[in-house]
Amino acid sequence: MAETKLKDLSSLRPSLKKLINAPFASPATTPAPPQIRNIYQRLSREAKSRKYGERSWITIAAATTFTLNSPSSLSHLHSTSSSLTPTQPSPPSPPPLTPLLLAELIREVGLKCISFNGIPRTINCLNAFRSDLEVNPWSSSLSSVPSRTVTTSNINNTISRGNALWKSIYTPHHGKLTQKLALAHPDLPGYILQGHYAMLLADPPRHVEGGVPRQARLGRCLTSLVAIACLRAQRGVGPQVLSHVYGLRKAVEQGLHREEFEDEEEREGIERLAGDEGCEWILESVDKVARAIGGGGFAGWEREVDQDQERDKEDGVEDDTRLDGEVSEVGNVAEEMEEELQGGRGSGSGRGRESKL
Repeated sequence: MAETKLKDLSSLRPSLKKLINAPFASPATTPAPPQIRNIYQRLSREAKSRKYGERSWITIAAATTFTLNSPSSLSHLHSTSSSLTPTQPSPPSPPPLTPLLLAELIREVGLKCISFNGIPRTINCLNAFRSDLEVNPWSSSLSSVPSRTVTTSNINNTISRGNALWKSIYTPHHGKLTQKLALAHPDLPGYILQGHYAMLLADPPRHVEGGVPRQARLGRCLTSLVAIACLRAQRGVGPQVLSHVYGLRKAVEQGLHREEFEDEEEREGIERLAGDEGCEWILESVDKVARAIGGGGFAGWEREVDQDQERDKEDGVEDDTRLDGEVSEVGNVAEEMEEELQGGRGSGSGRGRESKL
């Protein structure tokens, strides 16, 4: 009898296979829409004209594309951004992002998307993206040595980096938020801080062997852009979007962008993005990519055919909906962060940029 049961479990009957792959369940990845290259090119032009920085718009576009589960669109993003990157920028511009570094940057974005989208979508996209890159002779130079492996010798430093990142984003409310998360489930704050902030969202030390090159690392500021883009594209998590918008502003207030970007134009670009106009552009850019790609699952964006017409409709919608009515402890902390930013700014590098925030 036992052998019969095992034999029955070794294969699936057609009706079960059909149900697993039912179209209404959106079992497949989202195909790239015909206009996606135009969308990416538009974001590149806008970012250049507004001086937001090249890595910023690529990070936003990549995080949105991972969230929408569209591996083929990632390949278009890479080829588009590669063709738009100057091979010999005029000094004192930073060194160009080569196709190899662009690929490393996009892969690093995808890895950090796990903390906001879950593992399956990142697996889908990274596997397909890596396969598409095989046609390039430089693909063999892609990083292959892990840099986030936890050992008995680095565990304490790893946890410390995660705690530091958490504090950087939510200060001075980081302790209160940890306590509130523990009320939801006692293991929730430990898992979030140690499993995500420590091991994934916080970059490993620069001296660690392996991992992506320095130019492709995200750092604190670009990681906030990943969070905003993923959560906006994911939908249904407005309080968390709000929290990470303030997280981006905190990074600038703390002057972290001056440590992470060697080029002054890139530093100023992050400062602009952290302002009201910049944050609006981030959200609108995510919306453009999401409407173009569409996709089922938790994102649930319907693919847009006439983007300009739909955008005009959106512009006519009242946008004064408040998020502080949400039943969310994260939302409450975000509102407290808003009051703290508006009521009195910290000392140091943040004072000179109050008008931009």
